[in-house]
Amino acid sequence: MAAYSKRQWMTLVVFSIAQFCNAVCVSLQAPFYPAEAEKKGATATQYGLVFGIFELTVFLVSPIYGRFMSKWGPKFINNAGILTVSIMCILFGFLDRMDDTNTFIGFSFAVRIVEAMGNAAFVTSSFSIIAKEFPKNVGAAFAAMETFFGIGLIVGPTVGGALYELGGYTLPFVSLGTVLLCASMMTSCCLPSSGAEANADSQNSRGQFLAALRLPSILVSCFAIMSASISIGFLQATLEPHLRPLHLTPLKLGLMFVLNGSTYALTAPCWGWLCDQRLAPKTVTTFGAVVVVIAFMLVGPVPFIPLETTLPLVISALVIHGVGFGAELVSTFAGAHRDVLANGFPDDLNTYGLVSGIWTSTFALGCFVGPSVGGMFLDAIGFKWATLFVAALHLLVALLTSLYMCLKKDEKVLYARVHECLSQTKDERNSLLFPASEECDSTYGSAGSSQENLPSIY
Repeated sequence: MAAYSKRQWMTLVVFSIAQFCNAVCVSLQAPFYPAEAEKKGATATQYGLVFGIFELTVFLVSPIYGRFMSKWGPKFINNAGILTVSIMCILFGFLDRMDDTNTFIGFSFAVRIVEAMGNAAFVTSSFSIIAKEFPKNVGAAFAAMETFFGIGLIVGPTVGGALYELGGYTLPFVSLGTVLLCASMMTSCCLPSSGAEANADSQNSRGQFLAALRLPSILVSCFAIMSASISIGFLQATLEPHLRPLHLTPLKLGLMFVLNGSTYALTAPCWGWLCDQRLAPKTVTTFGAVVVVIAFMLVGPVPFIPLETTLPLVISALVIHGVGFGAELVSTFAGAHRDVLANGFPDDLNTYGLVSGIWTSTFALGCFVGPSVGGMFLDAIGFKWATLFVAALHLLVALLTSLYMCLKKDEKVLYARVHECLSQTKDERNSLLFPASEECDSTYGSAGSSQENLPSIY
């Protein structure tokens, strides 16, 4: 970080603050919206879908933002997105005025859909700008920004629960939505403009999108991202009903929702550093998946483990989940950017927008499936049996990433050759003994001796 330029510091600080405020609003509903929905006569399946529709919308619109990132401009997309989220968060606080179940659920869906469109714009554009501004330290910069997102996940339920106790349902949404509104104004004024925002060729962008999805490494990463987000979405919709027999106060219940977020915030920089400097990202992904399996075996715990549901056991499981969840998210984001560059995609804003759109969209798909399926499973078989669904998914992630690494043992050699290609001048590349010169020139162009466009691979 000592080598970061003033522009890089400004970008990182602005996005970190915005991510913090965004996370506060995103995590706000979890401790008390399910109980409020049940007062209106809604079922777990219905309010689970309210959580899920947000992420389904993000899943559908994120690739669109990624595809047109250069044409519309990442700063404009970012500013419009965060402003929309703040306004919709405030409006969500007035839903308790509606007593009819169908009206309450219907307006919940409407507000969350518009809010999701803004959130997708903000997240996709911020990830694209971060990847562009920090080409050598994508993992570390992403992890630093996500640390503030994790802190926001701590503050949101905690402060939200306290404000709910103090002033009822409306106060948390209006108060914290206003804070995000102020953050959106700061972002608009302080975020540096991103250069090289030439109009993108829509047809070419579509071809690149499909080409990226055909890469086996990207498909494996997408499944890992989706499974990680399913785990957090599942807990959003089902943890509060699971903890009701423990008779926690709203404030204590809010604190339960911050445990995995706080652990994620603390460990994300470590995972970013490891992915940039020490380990292959898919090794970190495999470790994270195994850790999440352990967490979901304990959080219930699963019926075949002879343990009772106790507060210390749930706390331990949520902390373990935060460790594994962080490993999966950071490693998949850093790894996806490296994979597309190593497979010949141009090192420009279009590619960053493309990868960020895929990552955000896939993450959102899991966050839709998690609470939606979680609510249905909670109604049908109960929380303890339902956790097996998430544990099985992550066991499959661990197996797939391990299998991929076994089948792609030459990948480290490939990345090493790419590193050597980009570190040479064109004449030096032509004199390399191994036939990498034509491969480098055709794939990466004349990069010269500069390594500005080179991500750290191993």
